[in-house]
Amino acid sequence: MRGRDDEWTDLMRSANAGDSIAYRRLLESVTPVLRAGARRGLARAGQPVDQAEDIVQDILLAVHLKRQTWDPGAPFAPWLFAIARNKLIDTLRRRGRRVFVDIDDFADTLASEPAPETLPASEVTRHLEGLPPRQRDVLQSIAVDSASIKDTAAKLSMSEGAVRVALHRGLSALAAKLRTV
Repeated sequence: MRGRDDEWTDLMRSANAGDSIAYRRLLESVTPVLRAGARRGLARAGQPVDQAEDIVQDILLAVHLKRQTWDPGAPFAPWLFAIARNKLIDTLRRRGRRVFVDIDDFADTLASEPAPETLPASEVTRHLEGLPPRQRDVLQSIAVDSASIKDTAAKLSMSEGAVRVALHRGLSALAAKLRTV
């Protein structure tokens, strides 16, 4: 029987080769695992677990923006879980807490070093400027300014659901633009 990491690795390879169905399947498969890990990490840090969904969205956004940096010769899960752990730590730090995050919240193994960025910030900014204003504002707030979905909704006078929709649409549009780069 194939392991979860083997399946995720194959799906990520296909996704990075342009298979949007494989990418959707990958995201659908990893999201419940990320959600559970975020909840465990928040609970262990003595924090309410209601922010787990924001952490999951931050992780998925980072995966999306950095997916071309993943080494297709390496397993996918350690790369994913390193991002997840870092996003959880970032969230807890923003709350003013000094925390220890148990690595087992996400997985047994992690990538040894972070992957390098593929696009300079100026390129990302240029692509963001090409998005519709609402999508651009949401992506700027969440991905660049590290605001939560809840804070973004309040700042932009939107519901959290509308923020999630704009985030998803903005990411899809940005991915389409970046595939042509």
